[in-house]
Amino acid sequence: MKKTITLFLTILSFSNFAQTKQMSTGEILQAMKRLNVVGNVLYIAAHPDDENTLFITWLSKEKMVRAGYIAMTRGDGGQNLVGPEQGEYVGLLRTHELLGARSIDGGEQYFTRANDFGFSKTTDEALAFWGKEQILADLVWRIRNFQPDVMVTRFPPDARAGHGHHSASAVLAEEAFKAAADPNRFPEQLAFVKTWQAKRLVWNSFSPNFQNNQPEGSYVKIPLGDYNPLLGKSYTEIAAEARSMHKSQGFGSAKTKNQRSDYALHKAGEEAKNDLFDGIDVSWKRISGGEKIEKMINDALSNFKAQNPSASVPALIEIYNSIATLEENVWTSYKKNEVKELILACAGLWFEANPSDYSVSPNDKIKVNVNVVSRSNANITLEKLTFKGTKQDTIINKKLVYNDGLNINVDLQIPANQPITQPYWLVEKKEKGFYKVNDQLLRGLPMKPADLVCEFTINIEGKSFTFQTPLTYKFVEPSDGEIYRYFEVRPEVTATIGEKVYSFADNSPKDVVVTLKAGKKSINGSVSLEVPTTWKVEPATIGFELKDKYEEKKVTFKVFPSASASEITLKAVAQTTSGSYERGIASIEYKHIPTLTLFPFAEAKALRIDLKKKGTKIGYIAGAGDEVPAALQQIGYQVTMLTPVELAKDLNQFDAIIIGVRAYNTEEHLKYFQEKLMEYVNNGGNVVTQYQTNAFYGVSKVKEIGPFPLGIGRGRVTDETATMKIVKPEHPLLNFPNKITSKDFEGWVQERGLYFADKWSDKYETIFAINDANETEQEGSVLYTKYGKGNFIFTGLAFFRQLPAGVPGAYRLFANMISVGKK
Repeated sequence: MKKTITLFLTILSFSNFAQTKQMSTGEILQAMKRLNVVGNVLYIAAHPDDENTLFITWLSKEKMVRAGYIAMTRGDGGQNLVGPEQGEYVGLLRTHELLGARSIDGGEQYFTRANDFGFSKTTDEALAFWGKEQILADLVWRIRNFQPDVMVTRFPPDARAGHGHHSASAVLAEEAFKAAADPNRFPEQLAFVKTWQAKRLVWNSFSPNFQNNQPEGSYVKIPLGDYNPLLGKSYTEIAAEARSMHKSQGFGSAKTKNQRSDYALHKAGEEAKNDLFDGIDVSWKRISGGEKIEKMINDALSNFKAQNPSASVPALIEIYNSIATLEENVWTSYKKNEVKELILACAGLWFEANPSDYSVSPNDKIKVNVNVVSRSNANITLEKLTFKGTKQDTIINKKLVYNDGLNINVDLQIPANQPITQPYWLVEKKEKGFYKVNDQLLRGLPMKPADLVCEFTINIEGKSFTFQTPLTYKFVEPSDGEIYRYFEVRPEVTATIGEKVYSFADNSPKDVVVTLKAGKKSINGSVSLEVPTTWKVEPATIGFELKDKYEEKKVTFKVFPSASASEITLKAVAQTTSGSYERGIASIEYKHIPTLTLFPFAEAKALRIDLKKKGTKIGYIAGAGDEVPAALQQIGYQVTMLTPVELAKDLNQFDAIIIGVRAYNTEEHLKYFQEKLMEYVNNGGNVVTQYQTNAFYGVSKVKEIGPFPLGIGRGRVTDETATMKIVKPEHPLLNFPNKITSKDFEGWVQERGLYFADKWSDKYETIFAINDANETEQEGSVLYTKYGKGNFIFTGLAFFRQLPAGVPGAYRLFANMISVGKK
């Protein structure tokens, strides 16, 4: 029984947002052929977008094995080219991009609890930051659940991987390959799963990796780009569609139609000689009593009628019944699920359960419209509806008539103790290096299985089956058509603080706006803003009344900072007759993923900074996912966003112009204003240019980003605590209007900087020399030059991370860059 529970969760987790799977005739035939393949492969890498979608497509649709991809992280340390989300928000976005990719290439998606903390240069750093044993435990857990015949790594376990997270994923894979079979490793897992030894571990490389004209070891060449006539596409085309789901990383791919070969380099276990599955029986013969299943499937294939798929339903039911007589294991459980999907597809059976609204609160009611329709003449009766997560069920016993939809309306009572809809890894505050997940059965799943599920008991040709679908909201948007989104359980009221960070440059108070939002009708209560005794808030509490569901009300507190430099957490607490509520609300909305709502803690960081500045008017050219302008406004700058229209106006009104990260890579119009920007400097202005990618491979293509030549390399310092060696202690950037000391480089997050200059004209001055451990010093993190009457600064220091994170010293140094020359 213990194994069945885990397998059920594994299968259900991928239908969180799925509706009834509908297949074309070609897809039905492909799925029937797949029934005869009994094998699993687990692909392992570090981040979203690391996976080889072509390899996964080939596994799933050519070899027709069950293919899973486990990413060590959710990509929460990466950047976002489509919007402002960072941190856990971009991690949630990229989780759903991966789910979208897997829905195309046919794989399954898993994770570990590891947090993506940004670029890492070494395996040891990555493993130490994550906590090697706990992430290894997560990988072993997935291997024992999934029971792969073959494990595949995307990267080698050394510096050739190019990123410490990449190489760490391969190191962990090699260790987990053995540890999963050892009952003494992570024995607490054996209450749910059994040990497992995969047959082999290979590295998926683009070449045999010749060294001194000899391959590194034994390998198998794999042609991946074949054409599948049942699907009407080559695997390269399908893989490109899957790859193009990684939109936040800008990985849209062309649909190439030619053959491509990869290589599987042997790393552990038994060597493959000619094929990835050498020595592995992936037929039903591997299961005791399975030979009869293979024959039944072949008979069903031979008798399949393309114009009448429902004629195959009785044979598929026989196959299901026969599999059910075999020993329950990972393969039989999975195959029964595949057969059930085929029965639905061949019977033309479709169903869903749609609430009348996209959210509800605990202890509230919601109308649910259940739709069932059969597009075949198969003998089908809807016997019963059961709403999992509630105590409601309904006896129906209604025979379905061809193409005549059955609509059933249910008033659903939501339990008072129903938990809110929150990504399970964000329920608790994360630890350094990893997300805190106490429930062993949830670890590694892309999303928690839906709490509110409609279970259909349906009799098909005399056999009763149960099928489940999550409650899912459906609506029509005129420009896009029919759209689905998650059905959410919300707190009855949320309190969202307006900013993530409030920075006080002096003792003047700031207004802090809290937005209250109702999750149901008729909410009354009060809200307060909690601060330490050295700070003050006025008023102490504010009453509120929200009559309508989704109604919002903004209330404003005046926050007075402490007299001296300090850092605190502001916490909003809403109180109603039902209890206290300490969550805000945030949403992520893009067309390529479902709308995502999450409920972060109603908190914000507040800083009293010892900071001086000269000049107040800033012109800002935004880069990718740029949160720096809002951070500058926090310390009193007047920021004007410089669109092409604003850039065409007089720029001399600004005390400084700041160019955001990667703006030259994303804003094509910049090349037309580069000369004007340099003229602005020459006339006495200040330009601060943040990091851009090397060689300006973006759309702007300017010859030089500064007044004198400089080249941008790939140099970076990933240790956020690395010593900042001061090259020119008396330089104005370090002394006016703020005296910069080593204390200003404490508390930095994720990294010191990236894409430093690697060559420059002798007209530039360098300010710092920094390096990661065991590396040479780099001086290209900040370049300064006088040009005409003005000043130009290039900086690769990661201000785009530090300022939104509220790092006091970063504010002080950036204020000096804006103020330079104003003495």
